[in-house]
This record gives sequence, structure tokens and C-alpha cells, in this order.
Amino acid sequence: MTIPGAAAAEGFRTVYGAAPEGIWAAPGRVNLIGEHTDYNDGFVMPLALPHTTVAAASARPDGVLRLHSGGADGGVVELRTDELRPPGPGPAPQGGWAAYPAGVVWAMREAGLPVGGADLHYESTVPTGAGLSSSAALEVATALALNDLYGLGLAPVALARLAQRAENAFVGVPCGIMDQTAAACCTAGHALFLDTRDLTQRQVPFDLAAEGLRLLVVDTRVQHALGDGAYAQRRAGCERGARALGVRALREVPYAHLPEALGQLAERLPDDLPDEPWDEPRDERRDDPRAEPSVRDLVRHIVTENHRVQEVVARLDAGETRAIGPLLTAGHASLRDDFRISCAELDLAVDTAVAAGAVGARMTGGGFGGSAIVLVEEAAAKTVTTAVTEAFAAAGFVPPRVFTAVAGAGARRLA
Repeated sequence: MTIPGAAAAEGFRTVYGAAPEGIWAAPGRVNLIGEHTDYNDGFVMPLALPHTTVAAASARPDGVLRLHSGGADGGVVELRTDELRPPGPGPAPQGGWAAYPAGVVWAMREAGLPVGGADLHYESTVPTGAGLSSSAALEVATALALNDLYGLGLAPVALARLAQRAENAFVGVPCGIMDQTAAACCTAGHALFLDTRDLTQRQVPFDLAAEGLRLLVVDTRVQHALGDGAYAQRRAGCERGARALGVRALREVPYAHLPEALGQLAERLPDDLPDEPWDEPRDERRDDPRAEPSVRDLVRHIVTENHRVQEVVARLDAGETRAIGPLLTAGHASLRDDFRISCAELDLAVDTAVAAGAVGARMTGGGFGGSAIVLVEEAAAKTVTTAVTEAFAAAGFVPPRVFTAVAGAGARRLA
């Protein structure tokens, strides 16, 4: 995937009438395993995509922030940095794409950092609404540009925290730290094993081509929106479960003690009544996707998902890459049946890919649409891709976009 650095520089000159002071890029990501665990202080394992959001930028001495995107309708969004406010009355561009970079400026200034105005122009190859973290790429590219323009000297992890703060408090999405950390900290040829409690991280080699494997991304073209309340509802349910179990976060519930924890929840949350026996796994069952999950469902997913992340790391460390396939597929069943954030298109992509010979498959990202990932033998990639495409056509769905994910580099300055 060609990085649109030259396009960003040319777009900046066209919009602002001068060359930018610099050009910065941040990638989208796919999450190999560890979904919705980040806001539960758990484990995740993302990898950066070659798809990037590129920011061409120059500092301004007058406190004016001008934002323009080559991929968005409308002209330049102009704001004053000293008037930026979180949701509520004021000039913040609530609900639009510009809220993400504006939120980064607000978060930096709120943290006491000497950030002034800037002109920014963006170009991106990260698909929006595909569960590939286009918002975090936009935020981190902005944060890195401002970090350099104003000589802040912040480390990548600090930039990720500021970007998360922007999305939580300014945009209004209660996301965890995974996406921003992946955009800021991933390295080429590796997956990032991240402990979201203390942000301890380890780069795990992930060279599938050397093993005759390929990771496909199936963009279902179903647009997801994390700000519609469903994401917040699940986060609140996880927090309720942690309180009922007397732990700071669900990460503290050991996998070996999950049956005991579910039993405690049955006693302590009598109003949280499921439609089926609380202690019966639902990995092989299909439920009404419109039904909200119980707290027990949510807890079961988080605890088992943390265990799956650790198992995937162990398999990769042992050189048993193919052995992670069933763990990916089990993760999808948990997201589908316990967390209830899948959709018909995602389920069809996963089921068809596995039936066509994939090593494993799962949805990736926040859910309710977006993308699935499929681990396949190199020789089977075309067959699996064709099977998924034909299944979508037979179901009357919009044709999916399928491409290969190669572990790319994190945020960096291009010029």
C-alpha cells in the first residue's frame, strides 16, 4: 500500500498556498486477538497495517487551527485552540471527522502542553467504518505532527494516551487504549503483545509469508458506529461485573476460576437474568443478535478472551503459528454469542472461510460491522477469497473487499 505522503504535501499546498513544515503518518490496525479486553485492563495483540493516515502540517503562531481532509466533503474547518471544548455548547466540531484532530489539540492543551495553532491536511488509505481503527490513525498522526512541530519530546506511549483522551472526552467514544497504542507503537514484521493495565509491551515476530501463511482482511462494507450507545453499554456492563466480583477490572478474574465467578454473579446480580442457564457455554449457539448480553455473558467473554490472547502468544513463541487458528475462531464465537457484537455479514465471512479451509477466522474491531480476519495457507488464499465473495453474492450482501494484511510500521515522520 503506497503511503500518500506526496499527495498530502500537494494537497496542503493546494489548500493553504505553501509547503508544509513536515509530513507524518500513522497506520490503521487489525487486532489479531484480544477484543474489548483493553478497557478491562486486559491483554491485546494488534498489528499495524500498511494503510495509513498522513498529516501534512505547519505550526501557526495565532492560535488558529485549520483542518482539511482530502477524503471528506466540505472545506477547511477553522477553530480557535483556546475555544476548544468537549461535547456541549461551543465551537467544537461535534460528530464530524474534525472532532478527532481537534480533540487531540484540546487534550494536549488540557495537559498543559504548549501547543498553539496549526494548519493540517490529511490523506488516508485506511478504510473508514471497517473496524480498522481509522480514528486512532487520524488522532495519532495529528499528535505526532504536533509533538514535532512544538518540540514536545513525548514518547509514543504518551502520544497514545493523549489520543485516547481525545476520543474519550472530546469525541465521546469510551474506547480503550489499544488502537492508539497500536498506531503509535507497532513495528514492522511484528504483532504487539500489550498489557493495557500498565502498557507493558512486547513485539512478537509475525512473519506469515516465511511460514507459507497469509492473513486476509475481509471488509464486509457494513459501516459500524461506536458512538451509538452499544459500545458504552457493554463497557458499563463489564464495569458492573467487576464491581459485583470485588475486583478493579475483569482482568483480575483468573481463567481457572471463571465458573466460580459466574456463580458469584448469579447470586449477586439477581436482576441480571439470562435467557438460558447461566453456567452453560454458548460457543456453538446462535442467539438473537439484537438482545443485549447479560453481565455474565460479558464477563465470560472477557475472561476467556484474555486467556486466548495468552495462548496465542505462547503458540507464536513456540513457533506453532498454525495452532492459533482455532483460538481465533473460538474468539469469534465468543464475540458472537457472549458479547453479541457480530452481524450476519461477519458471521458469513468467518463460517465460509473456515468451511473453505481457512486455518482460523474471527471478526476484528469494535463490532456491529467492519472486518473479519482470516488466517489461511498461502496456497488456499485464492480459494477462500472466492468462497467468501460468492457467499456474499448468494446472500445478497454488498461485495466484500478482501486484502492481505502484512504487519507494518507504527507512526513515523515521512518528511
